Amino acid sequence: MRIIYLILTIVFAFFIVTFSQYNAAPVHLEYYFLKNKWLDIVVPAYMLIFVALLMGVIITGFFGVVERFRLNRTISRLNRTIRALRKELRANEPPPVIEHPPKTNNV
Repeated sequence: MRIIYLILTIVFAFFIVTFSQYNAAPVHLEYYFLKNKWLDIVVPAYMLIFVALLMGVIITGFFGVVERFRLNRTISRLNRTIRALRKELRANEPPPVIEHPPKTNNV
């Protein structure tokens, strides 16, 4: 299994390196307040793509963490309900009937 993981990692790294080499053209970033000539931001195209991908992963991970906390709260609430229902069931249960075996006269 380690060999498969290593091969997949090498293939992924090769993809990243070749993608970076083929997309190294400079991109000028402009946004409303960044249009000044004294603040000229130039980044390679691959870097812009990787940063956008990384931001997407971070935002998705944040939403995943929020969802996990919400689900944990729901699970805790449902477990409390189950405990309360079991306690109520035990309280309303009739006491067990203990039957004594018939006595035999073995003298």
